[in-house]
Amino acid sequence: MNVLFLGTGAGMPAKGRNVTSIALQLLEERNEIWLFDCGEATQHQILHTSIKPRKIEKIFLTHLHGDHIYGLPGLISSRSFQGGETPITIYGPNGTEQFVKTALSVSHTYLTYPLEFITVEEGVIFEDSSFQVLAKKIEHGIESYGYRVIEKDLPGTLLVDKLKKIGIKPGPIYQKIKNGEIVQLEDGSTIHGRDFIGPSLKGRIVSILGDTRYTQKSIELSEHADLLIHEATFSSEDRHLAYDYYHSTTIEAAEIAKASYAKKLVLTHISSRYQTPEQLDQLVKEAKTVFNSTVIATDFMQIEIPKQRNI
Repeated sequence: MNVLFLGTGAGMPAKGRNVTSIALQLLEERNEIWLFDCGEATQHQILHTSIKPRKIEKIFLTHLHGDHIYGLPGLISSRSFQGGETPITIYGPNGTEQFVKTALSVSHTYLTYPLEFITVEEGVIFEDSSFQVLAKKIEHGIESYGYRVIEKDLPGTLLVDKLKKIGIKPGPIYQKIKNGEIVQLEDGSTIHGRDFIGPSLKGRIVSILGDTRYTQKSIELSEHADLLIHEATFSSEDRHLAYDYYHSTTIEAAEIAKASYAKKLVLTHISSRYQTPEQLDQLVKEAKTVFNSTVIATDFMQIEIPKQRNI
């Protein structure tokens, strides 16, 4: 599991930062990639990475401002020419389906795969045996959501050496034991599979917040996150601008991380007014006065999220 930043700027593209898009790569876990927002030229950014568009199975939109959605029609159109055959599910606020279908209809675009649209509301918006995604509405003037991606706890590994010590050789019986079943051996004795499975691994949590002011819901979404990705459009000196435009400052993002006991904070959605190395260093220094484990995202930065310790 890792996060790859395809765009880390705010409002409009800059020379050093494209507009917002974040790829959560779950290739080991489910052979899929999930995108969070899809600003203009996201597909161009992908060309500079190892991402295969056909692996993109889900797209989560935080809100419908242009710098978060204008790359979506182009990306899903090009995917048809790049071997994409599996469906894409697009999660977004009310109006998402209308935006996408209008763009495709007017441009007479034909897709080789189906699209599914899910209108986001607060609560669990996706869940299967391995992952859950929770959404909460945050504060940005228009409907805007933050997402909490929860990996469910992973089963422990089969203790093969322990099985070999009691004379159980590899074969179909190993799968039954791994499933935790009670298994009868050739000599008539029985063993319980749970006695030969190592401790479970704690699942990981990634919180990705859309554009927002400081809110209590942001804290709830970020609670004990292994990685919190939070917009920091403005410096603490420009907090009045942040409030007026429904955005957050570096300090506010750090306060969310501290209050939620997140493990690591990544600042993104950086205004183009901060471009020099000195200005960017200052943004990180501000946040670190509140939450030390802070970095600032750059386009194409990749962050691995290691598996957790045993439960």
